[in-house]
Amino acid sequence: RFSGLLGTVYRRGNLSFTRDGSSLVSPVGNRISVFDLKNNKCETYPLATRLNIVCVGLSPDGSLAILIDEEGAALLVSLIGKCVIHRFYFHKPVHSVSFSPDGKKFVITKDNVALMYHAPGKKREFNAFVLDKTYYGPYDETTCIDWTDDSKCFAVGSKDMSTWVFGAERWANLIYYSLGGHKDVIVACFFEENSLDLYTVSQDAALCVWQCDTELDGLKPMPPKDVASENNAEKDEELLEEPKGEEIRGKANPSEKESRNKVKYSRVAKYFFNKEGDFNNLTSAAYHKKTHLLVTGFASGIFHLHELPDFNLIHSLSISDQRIASISINCTGDWIAFGCSGLGQLLVWEWQSESYVLKQQGHFNSMVSLAYSPDGQYIVTGGEDGKVKVWNTSSSFCFVTFTEHNSGVTAVTFTSTGYVILSASLDGTVRAFDLHRYRNFRTFTSPRPTQFSCLAVDSSGEIVSAGSQDSFEIFIWSMQSGRLLDILSGHEGPISSLSFNPTKCVLASASWDKTVKLWDMLDSWRTKETLILNSDVLVVAFRPDGKELAVAALNGQITFWDHENAVQTGSIEGRHDLQMGRKELDKITAKQAAKGKSFTTLCYSADGQSILAGGLSKFVCIYNIKEQILMKKFEISCNFSLDAMEEYLDRRKMTEFGSMALIDEGAGGEDGVAIPLPGVKRGDMSYRHFKPEIRVTCLQFSPTGRSWAATTTEGLLIYSLDAGLIFDPFELDIDITPSNIRKTLRQKEYTVAIVMAFKLNEKRLIQEVIESVPSNEVDVVCTSLPDLYVEKVLEFLASAFETSCHLEFYLIWAHKLLMLHGQKLKTRSVKLLPVIQFLQKSIQRHFEDVSKLCEWNIYNIKYALAISQQRGMKR
Repeated sequence: RFSGLLGTVYRRGNLSFTRDGSSLVSPVGNRISVFDLKNNKCETYPLATRLNIVCVGLSPDGSLAILIDEEGAALLVSLIGKCVIHRFYFHKPVHSVSFSPDGKKFVITKDNVALMYHAPGKKREFNAFVLDKTYYGPYDETTCIDWTDDSKCFAVGSKDMSTWVFGAERWANLIYYSLGGHKDVIVACFFEENSLDLYTVSQDAALCVWQCDTELDGLKPMPPKDVASENNAEKDEELLEEPKGEEIRGKANPSEKESRNKVKYSRVAKYFFNKEGDFNNLTSAAYHKKTHLLVTGFASGIFHLHELPDFNLIHSLSISDQRIASISINCTGDWIAFGCSGLGQLLVWEWQSESYVLKQQGHFNSMVSLAYSPDGQYIVTGGEDGKVKVWNTSSSFCFVTFTEHNSGVTAVTFTSTGYVILSASLDGTVRAFDLHRYRNFRTFTSPRPTQFSCLAVDSSGEIVSAGSQDSFEIFIWSMQSGRLLDILSGHEGPISSLSFNPTKCVLASASWDKTVKLWDMLDSWRTKETLILNSDVLVVAFRPDGKELAVAALNGQITFWDHENAVQTGSIEGRHDLQMGRKELDKITAKQAAKGKSFTTLCYSADGQSILAGGLSKFVCIYNIKEQILMKKFEISCNFSLDAMEEYLDRRKMTEFGSMALIDEGAGGEDGVAIPLPGVKRGDMSYRHFKPEIRVTCLQFSPTGRSWAATTTEGLLIYSLDAGLIFDPFELDIDITPSNIRKTLRQKEYTVAIVMAFKLNEKRLIQEVIESVPSNEVDVVCTSLPDLYVEKVLEFLASAFETSCHLEFYLIWAHKLLMLHGQKLKTRSVKLLPVIQFLQKSIQRHFEDVSKLCEWNIYNIKYALAISQQRGMKR
């Protein structure tokens, strides 16, 4: 199942804080990620829209969200159940969406109208979205919405430089007319707290302050209509195919008679942000009503904090040189979130302490390569932007970025210790990074400048090899000394892939010259064997036990070899399984295009019985090697904002001149046809509109065997077996119930109670049983535990250490289990390695925390003693 999305933190759309203000909802392509800022975790929900999300509306109670994509298709999502409740289509692109503070209505803006819908309630409606009213007024597209605190009125900004105040219900003394005063597009409008007073902000960095002569309580309801006419209207409405809702039209210039004794607005002040002339093009704004804090972001990456209504400047800072696309303030007014779509950057800033709560950025261009650490806790990725990033798989955050490379990174890998990362780049260097000190401690280079296309390191971590794309050579270095040991030549084409045998010191190299060569690292770097294939070889991979070699070639075949005897043991014809989509600019069908496609990345599963394969397609295929059949195809994305997703040409995009995609709207005197550069994979950046092509660049299985990861155009996707089930019974019996387990516990039969609790497999019950065992009985219980349950208890201890405060008690358990069952566990060390490493990691973290606390206490005690001695001497 889809488990998480790393590597991308923000794409486009509006950021939103949750009701408690501790989590941030960020649109990432066609999915949403929720950043838990207090617990330092990120989760990507397993639901997706058809195209990229452009607006997100959160309900006031924090249980529902409306996600709207580029074409106006909406999903009503439960944030608690993480599932889709309802789908709706608005037929046109939507610019903004906002729930009323009481949660009963929500407004969306599209074209030049505002539509108010009844929000889905606690009842189970057949149709969750029921149109209530349609508001007309602006002449151009509507841009923003804001509600009054009592949900009686809302304001709508427009591209025609006007702002309109509408009533959620009909008010006798409120007529709908436009507020002018601006010379550019309205970016945001905000009501003052418990008031009809209004602030409007425009794109030319101007702020208008509007004062209303009426309080919210002064709005008078309309007199009730004639009942008979209402009934007739209802009958007429029933005759229509679908209810259209009430239509309300505002007036741009109401007459004096119409505006007499009505709510009046007057502009009391107008302020400009760019007095010095340094700033222009205001792009986003947010206002916190309780603290009167206005935050504005500009295209230059600068943002301002002002106190209103006096317009006092608090801060003026720059976060990047890219346009700030979205700003959001949490409920307490302490944290401000900024999103930069150009860099894919997400920042949460605490303005009072002037410190970052969160600072995350994905790869600027495509991710090319990834590797798991030996314990499966971290993933390292390399991108075309020349950056090497390390991600924590449990929190989904990037905790270190290395920027030493000057060109795109083509390959990354961990050494067997897990503390050293190696990366190869087109800048002609292979670099080694230390995860203890976060520094580049080795740089390997070749005698002549060359572009490195692939990388491999042996199981000892001592021999580093990299393949060249232009000189057709393989370079071998010593990790210890950094010296170039040898240059292996023999291939007649660019080296496409390298792989070390996990058990022997044998290197397999694949090349475009249709061969795979096996080099013996211990016998004078000689060529041990040459495997000849029918097509250019793209990727090679050894099975985890080192007894089999998988090779993917340009003809779409995956072949399996017994490399010891140079015998082919099997092959899979995978070209048809790729199921390539048709690109917008393709002149041929997807079926014809698929004939030239092949797998570009391979990876064995942890047990070596299956193989994952991916390439220039939205599918990742998993094959059973023994049976040589396709077991499953994973669709990595359903996002039609990417290219090569559709199998057939969309006839709606066809005109008499050809496909709409071929016509560059901004082309001047030319014929307006965009001719793509040959070989461009991610879209030509010089276009005004370009779509990146969907593809899988690298696949890796986790060493634990529980998950696998893929670097794709969407980001770093993780698929996991952990479905998060609460009830997962293990060897369950009819007599095993919570009451029976507690009864056994009261009878002090602790071992039996633990076994029963693990059979029922409810975490809280297991914790209750284990914590009920007296510390002096732990030794006896550990001795009598069956071998099968020793592993399960260790696994539980590893996860319990993360959250529990009973450190000494759990340490006693871990110590006794390892002392008494150490020999038996050692025989199954390969299987138990992830659990042991997880346990070690948890203990190490607590050790660091407690040792810091102890040092601090020792220092305080010494300080107190020194002070008391000084005072004693004075006396």
